[in-house]
Amino acid sequence: MTDDAYLVLLTGTATSLGVPPAAVGDLACMETPAVLGWLHAQKATSKSSRLRLLPPEETSSIPEEVERLPVPLSEEELSRLRHHTAPTGVGRMEEELHAYGAQLDGRETLIVRALTAGVPTHRIAELTGEDLTEVKAIAQL
Repeated sequence: MTDDAYLVLLTGTATSLGVPPAAVGDLACMETPAVLGWLHAQKATSKSSRLRLLPPEETSSIPEEVERLPVPLSEEELSRLRHHTAPTGVGRMEEELHAYGAQLDGRETLIVRALTAGVPTHRIAELTGEDLTEVKAIAQL
């Protein structure tokens, strides 16, 4: 397995690989000289229906005869790509996990606001499911 995602140009293969790059949103790699030159050499554009993008873990499924180009993606771009290539149920679960993570980012701020409002530490722990020791530690900050 490689660490790079791959752009591939499908040529009549029945296999539907990856996703169109446009489905993932703006990708910095699509404006690089390497990608633009590769697309030009293939007589294709970034809007071509034959152009697909695959995450690193799916590169082994690329047929030998398919034109390919490794492209580096940022962590955020790779996360979006994986979300779009995941089966529907997995994609929805990933959205829920992302929302949960976003809530955790504000966890300490919310606990401090609750403490400031006068909510007792034991009640905060009870309502949030947080460990009482952690809530008390935040109260000491």
